Amino acid sequence: MKQWFMPALLAAALTGGGAQAGEINPAANPLLADKWQSRPLVVVTPSADNPDYERMRGIIETQRDAFNDREMVLYTVENGDGMKDGQALTKIETDAMLDALGLNARGPLTTVLVGKDGGKKVQQEGFVDPRQLFDTIDNMPMRRARQ
Repeated sequence: MKQWFMPALLAAALTGGGAQAGEINPAANPLLADKWQSRPLVVVTPSADNPDYERMRGIIETQRDAFNDREMVLYTVENGDGMKDGQALTKIETDAMLDALGLNARGPLTTVLVGKDGGKKVQQEGFVDPRQLFDTIDNMPMRRARQ
């Protein structure tokens, strides 16, 4: 019995055998590809027509140069549907990102600024003025060293 047990256990581990349906794969988190490359801004809202969310999106669009200058990338999750800079994420990617950040797609409007190091720098519910986030970034050691 011992002769087949260990190889079977190893094979199951390598192929994901034994995983429950609906489990989240942390490796699918799209934020992993941004580490040391950009500063993700993740905005999660249960409804795309939330007035505070619409206002935030409008400010980001009018401040796009400032956004890009700070090497930011915009992730949105509207009613459970994820996007990265306007490109659709898969459900698996969206779920992995939300899980990594400890967020709920059906929860309140929540904004998370992630640093280039992959750590959360700001997490706030409700309206967040993106210009305040720019100030936060401008005060980060990595950003100050670049200026």
